[in-house]
Amino acid sequence: MPVTRTAKKALRQNRRRNITNVAGRTELKKAIKTYKKLVEAKKMDEAAAQLPIVYQKLDKAAKTGLIKKNTASRLKSRLTHRIAVAVK
Repeated sequence: MPVTRTAKKALRQNRRRNITNVAGRTELKKAIKTYKKLVEAKKMDEAAAQLPIVYQKLDKAAKTGLIKKNTASRLKSRLTHRIAVAVK
């Protein structure tokens, strides 16, 4: 356990940030999973409507430091490719 006042404050901050990060990561994963299920089920109209929502979540996660910018770009590219391949 922390002893100094600053260490106690750091522990409080870390706990708060951990809760925020876990919630954000869970929300992002749910959005991606929903999109993937729609594509696999060949529901292209619904998947196309879900894609901007996934983009928003990825951009927000990259902006806040939850994931890196290039990771967000890579995921957006792969998810877009997934719907393009399914349409053909």
